[in-house]
Amino acid sequence: MTDIILTQYDGAILGPIAKLLGWIMSGIYYVMENVFGIQNIGLAIIILTLVIYLCMFPVTYKQQKFSKLTQKMQPELQEVQKKYKGKKDQVSMQKMQEETQAIYEKYGTSPTGGCLYMFISFPILLALYRVINNVPAYIGSVKDIFTDSVNGIMATEGFADTMAKFIEDNRIAVAANFESTDNGVLFNSIIDVLYKMGESGWDALRNTFTGLSDVLTSTQESLNHVNFFLGLNIGESPWYIMREAFSDKAWLLLIGALLIPVVSWLTQVLNMKLMPSAASSDNDQMARQMKTMNTMMPLFSFVMCFTVPVGLGIYWIAGALFRSIQQILLNKHMEKINLDDIIAENREKAKKKREKMGISGNQISNAARMNTRGETHLSNELSYAEKEKMLEEANQKRKSAKAGSMTAKANMVREFNERNNK
Repeated sequence: MTDIILTQYDGAILGPIAKLLGWIMSGIYYVMENVFGIQNIGLAIIILTLVIYLCMFPVTYKQQKFSKLTQKMQPELQEVQKKYKGKKDQVSMQKMQEETQAIYEKYGTSPTGGCLYMFISFPILLALYRVINNVPAYIGSVKDIFTDSVNGIMATEGFADTMAKFIEDNRIAVAANFESTDNGVLFNSIIDVLYKMGESGWDALRNTFTGLSDVLTSTQESLNHVNFFLGLNIGESPWYIMREAFSDKAWLLLIGALLIPVVSWLTQVLNMKLMPSAASSDNDQMARQMKTMNTMMPLFSFVMCFTVPVGLGIYWIAGALFRSIQQILLNKHMEKINLDDIIAENREKAKKKREKMGISGNQISNAARMNTRGETHLSNELSYAEKEKMLEEANQKRKSAKAGSMTAKANMVREFNERNNK
């Protein structure tokens, strides 16, 4: 293997994710090639998709529990919305927010409980696009395919100017640097160009470097062997393949390319149908937003699949199929679980979190009866959210107590009693 490191995406956020995904896919490809004798990037993408969704299963399961809780919370949330319907003043809006938050805390969850999955999956999709768009930069075995052709091109006099003109004439979208005096940069730039060329590009390259015709043909055949999946080049977009197929009258290839966005849309729709949804009225704003998202997301994948590499479409399709199978199993499991047990578990987690912060059960009862002026309130007159807020304030005051003060001494007595009661 050559020791030259190819150009990888170096973005501050997506760069590290792309490198991690590339490292995993390189490992998958290595096992496929050396253990099973299979050299196919499309299959490696499918296996990578399975690995990603298995790793994300805890997040998926948590999202499903949130959806189940939302179904049970929905009548109470609708009552709050109905109570403050048409009230736009600041006080009413604040009270509505507080009562809504109290319902979420009552069930031991939060309004953002279902957002974690999207927060994780979307950056993975964007990072994987970077990997598929430049596979040789992440998989060493694929990088080695280009070595003979690149060495031959670099041995040709005036190759830098020739390659720069070649890119311009053939309109190849690649950020190649042929003005550098660094041979490593030039080597990388040539591989970036060769990987992003279509069939017509290879023909044009053979006409440009006539003395390298046999070497270039051998490289193209080796690349096609690993890069083609079900007759489609995973590095090219369906739209590009369809245009080339139409001009060549290759109708089967055109249909195959068209099936990528169509199947992506169908699998996304299937996945959305299997997802649990909370029963709600047509006037519920959240319900309308969810309905819009469930319609737009499959359409988004349909449109995007025309312009992104086929490999990303394969990821989209494989991911939707894996999620659908996973969802069927989860739906059966969720039918058997007791929601009260989940709520109790969530409350217990919240309790342990408070205890780590130094808030005891007795403090909860006492804080619920005290306000900042020393007046008393019955605990049942305070909402869950108000109690939590008062507890937090009490805890902060306890932590910031000055040495030698009555509060500090009371803290010492409390800690002494807690140690001896264990």
